[in-house]
Amino acid sequence: MPSPTPREVGQRIATIRRTRRMTQEQLARAAFVARVTIKKIERGERSPSDDTLDAIAAALSVDPSNIVTGSTRTDSRVHAALPAISAAIAAYDIPADVRPRPLADLDADATVLAQWRLGAQYARIAERASGLLADALDALHQAAGADRLHAAHILATVTRSADAAAFKFGAHDLSARLVDLMRWAADQTEDPIARATAAYVRTETFFAARAHAQGLTALEQALDASPAPLGREATAVRGALHMRAAVIAGRAARADAAALHLAAARHLGDALPEDAYVGTQFGPDSVRAHEVSVAVSLGQDHLQRAFDVAEEWEPPEHMPAERQSGFWIELARAQVWAGRPDDAFESLKVARSIAPQHTREHPWAREAAATVRRLKRADAESLTSFAEWIGAV
Repeated sequence: MPSPTPREVGQRIATIRRTRRMTQEQLARAAFVARVTIKKIERGERSPSDDTLDAIAAALSVDPSNIVTGSTRTDSRVHAALPAISAAIAAYDIPADVRPRPLADLDADATVLAQWRLGAQYARIAERASGLLADALDALHQAAGADRLHAAHILATVTRSADAAAFKFGAHDLSARLVDLMRWAADQTEDPIARATAAYVRTETFFAARAHAQGLTALEQALDASPAPLGREATAVRGALHMRAAVIAGRAARADAAALHLAAARHLGDALPEDAYVGTQFGPDSVRAHEVSVAVSLGQDHLQRAFDVAEEWEPPEHMPAERQSGFWIELARAQVWAGRPDDAFESLKVARSIAPQHTREHPWAREAAATVRRLKRADAESLTSFAEWIGAV
């Protein structure tokens, strides 16, 4: 089958965009692409690169192959990029004899990667991370004084973004290595907030291993070592640790510990007028989202709390896409357990519309979709299509 022309690709994008009731400006913002680029692509004046195509497809909640026949799926692109990431960090402690890039350039690139992480743009992260990891390591090894501290912060940021792609796509061994590198870089920063953020991310390794009790212990140790909540950043990072501890306590069936940590997170969140970002986002809205996660983690006896939160609150648009979609996935799981498959399917569709890459690779989203389809086997074609998209059939 011949490849579509640029005009045909542009028409497909414009048609899907309109069915989603999105403006070009909204699509550009969701895809992290300039509006003029969207305009030119839709007019057929230019063809989207693989990177841009993936970003547009993610923003439209479709697979790239729905726009360009034969294009590579996001999961294939991420997995293809993981060996290069592994190679980039294999000799992290051995300096290379190269001239490092300017720190200002590295900092700007690291910031873009972090924005992609918040927008759940994992394929873009995976394809850029290996080179940026190598560059950040080179800079760290050759810097001194304040520049070395700056380079360590950059490396920690880049490693966090690379880990997001590895962890979400099931490369848990590589994820664990990246988390260790992030912790090493955080130690080089001499910044207690950077160390606390690394401890927050480290919890992924305990989730992956289902070592929830050990993870709770590690987080409580990190809380003991974290700075007192005297400023915005210190308050946010301490609240985030309590938030994370509440979730893992729930998975460890420690209801009392979960309640204590959630109460502490709520208290600290109320001290911030709006969400703060210190490696992870924290504030009153983030705490609300985690209340649902804790309730689901504790099991069916606690599901009503999840429904109570969802009845009066929804994640605002300013919340990172990954966290918004995570709320809807957790709610869908609760709805499945409560025998509400129609509601669960609606929640899953909302999660996909916000962060398709995150939703597609989330095991609980796949599990919930499979259960809904089993319960409603003869239902609408859209349910079967969704189940096929997420890999639940």
